[in-house]
Amino acid sequence: MRAVRVHGAGDLRVEEVPTPEPGPGRVRLRVAYAGICGSDLHYLAHGANGAFVVREPLVPGHEVSAAVDADPSGELAPGTPVTVHPATFGPPAAGLEHHPHLRPGGAYLGSASTWPHTQGGMSEFLVVDRAMVRVLPAGLPLRRAALAEPLAVALHAVGVAGDVAGRRVLVSGSGPIGLLAAAAALVRGAGEVVATDVLPGPLARARALGVHGTLRVGEQEVPGEAFDVVLECSGVPAAVGTALLAARRAGVVVQVGMVPDAPRPLNLAPLVSKELQLRGTFRFADEIDEAVRVLAERPDLERVVTHEVPADSVAEAFAVAADSEASGKVLVALWP
Repeated sequence: MRAVRVHGAGDLRVEEVPTPEPGPGRVRLRVAYAGICGSDLHYLAHGANGAFVVREPLVPGHEVSAAVDADPSGELAPGTPVTVHPATFGPPAAGLEHHPHLRPGGAYLGSASTWPHTQGGMSEFLVVDRAMVRVLPAGLPLRRAALAEPLAVALHAVGVAGDVAGRRVLVSGSGPIGLLAAAAALVRGAGEVVATDVLPGPLARARALGVHGTLRVGEQEVPGEAFDVVLECSGVPAAVGTALLAARRAGVVVQVGMVPDAPRPLNLAPLVSKELQLRGTFRFADEIDEAVRVLAERPDLERVVTHEVPADSVAEAFAVAADSEASGKVLVALWP
């Protein structure tokens, strides 16, 4: 089969690799779409995503939609449309009973965090545990279903913030995760959602999703003490400081975007003086099931997808995905 593989920084290839066979409890999928995530961009640009360094050819991609190709159990018929929960959770650990995604020893599709690496879904075929497969409801197209994983990340982040019903929510950064975080806040009943970005393209996409307002950073001031909840999705250290200022007293700031794994100056005085709660969020537990339901009910969320690029032009797809002014979510259409 053909697969997209990252060999190191700037080294992306389409190569022939062995077609995997599904063993007991496993299912082989023919992948239709794989979304490009920020971690995939880091693997290609730097040969690493934070501390996770590419040490062998890595198939990227953890945002996938597919059709069942072979299920040895006979439970899933060939052609059944599905998406995939990309995580394999580690063994149970004390204190993490309700946080399986935080257990040590887990794995994630398309990740160099394990050795051997956990290969991802940017390939013709993908074999996964049956428990990772989510059958799609009737009427949910595979193209939109490729958003299930990033929407689950966004729904989990909103859950970490708490009950947002009727509250004022600021979404800092309107890249793909920011857009889906805004959508998740709206789905969960937020009274007002305002999105920020430094570029006009992402803000236009946020308005198309129905946010109540947008602010262009650098040209418009983000109001202080104006929001009950701030979802910081950019990962830019300066934006974290702005998020602390924008939150009201006793408000909640959730860090959604990945920040550099290095010391950075940050003014924490507002955190103390306003008794803010600063919370982190990482991937998700089981929110992918809610994400599938939401995507089935909300066809407009497909607007987050701005580009669909065939796998034979995958280098172009990564270049477009790296241009946040021009693109929202970029999907790689795998080989039919």
